[in-house]
Amino acid sequence: MATSPPYPTHPPQPGGPAGGALGPAHWWQCGWVRYAALSTLLALSGLVILALVREQTGTEGFLVGLGLAVLPVPLLIAAFRWLDRVAPGPWRNLLFAFAWGACAAALIAIVANSFATRWIETATADPSSADTLGATVIAPIVEESAKAAAVLLVFLFRRRDFTGIVDGVVIAGVTATGFAFTENILYLGTAFGTDQLTGERGIASVTAATFFVRVIMSPFAHPLFTVLTGIGFGLAALSPERRRLRRVLVPLSGLLLAMAMHAIWNGSSTFGEYGFFAVYAAFMVPAFGLLTWLVIWTRQRELRTVREELPAYAVAGWLSPAEPYVLGSMRARRLARDYAAHHGGRPAARQVTQYEAYATSLAFLRHRGRRGRAGEDFVVRERELLFELWRRRDVARPALDYAARATAPAAPAVAPPWPAYGTYGAYGAYGTYGYPATPYTAYKPYTAYKPYTPYNPYQS
Repeated sequence: MATSPPYPTHPPQPGGPAGGALGPAHWWQCGWVRYAALSTLLALSGLVILALVREQTGTEGFLVGLGLAVLPVPLLIAAFRWLDRVAPGPWRNLLFAFAWGACAAALIAIVANSFATRWIETATADPSSADTLGATVIAPIVEESAKAAAVLLVFLFRRRDFTGIVDGVVIAGVTATGFAFTENILYLGTAFGTDQLTGERGIASVTAATFFVRVIMSPFAHPLFTVLTGIGFGLAALSPERRRLRRVLVPLSGLLLAMAMHAIWNGSSTFGEYGFFAVYAAFMVPAFGLLTWLVIWTRQRELRTVREELPAYAVAGWLSPAEPYVLGSMRARRLARDYAAHHGGRPAARQVTQYEAYATSLAFLRHRGRRGRAGEDFVVRERELLFELWRRRDVARPALDYAARATAPAAPAVAPPWPAYGTYGAYGAYGTYGYPATPYTAYKPYTAYKPYTPYNPYQS
């Protein structure tokens, strides 16, 4: 007769109503229907944007632009993935964000910007002012709104994966990276076509100048703008559900800031000969440094949350006593994965990685529950995470115990409570307890004395 596994006692709930999610009421509410519809939308928009860009740049320009525009993409994706190491989101969210930025958002931006610029040109009969107005006013509004749509969709439909500022920054940054990728193909391909017509080659070409400005100097420009929108959604995720006005106004404020920064960046060329470099040095670089500090500080706060929330589950028996410390240290986590990979191979390392991710999600969930920000499925979600940890404990716990021993702080050297030789008193050569006043090492070793020779009375 099969028996149920000996699960530990359940820790007291910090708050949040119990309840479970009901199944979909209609067929169009099923998950696979949404996936199919979204995949079809992204695929169609990708084909359309591919045709539009190729039409404007030509086949050769498109290939050159594609080869140059792809260079910063792995670095930016790796940077955002590094920021998300504490509680890494699923790759499907990142793939969706990049695809939305590269396909859907880029298509919306190209169509809307072209239509708006032509309408302004017709209304004002001034092509130069129409281009300036389109770049500084229309483009920031259209492009940032199109990119923000991806963050909004993940916020609404992947709420479990969207828990704070870092998640908002990562989703927004990856979306903007995809958008910049497509836009760079268009700009670089067009520049290459210009060089083909004028016969320019080498460092003085338009392609080289465009590559230097867009890929070398400012690959983070679009991610920097959209990250402000992501921060707004991240703050909304941290807000209680009852504060609906705040959950709407904060993301909207982030979107408006992103539009304003984008407008200043696009308008830098109108500020004079050195306007671009002035805006870059006085505005973009400090903003980039400030946002980088904010994200890293937020990540450290997440690690502190893990160390503070998980001991409740260690007391209940779900975790070992050392696990909250290990899971709250990135170095200890890495050592645990390395240990598992060395002794159990890739499957074991993958189990430990999943264990760390589930434990971190559990800590964040309990933190929201303690602050009254848990959703209706708090109890169900907590049980799911605990059982996922319990399934992987046999593989993960030895690795985590090793990491705890390897990263434990060394015990400080403490002086003995009794005084050293020579400090017992001043009663001649000996102290109070009859010990010599000088250390024993001050005396000559026994081998330095002459050997004892018995007395021989017959010896003259």
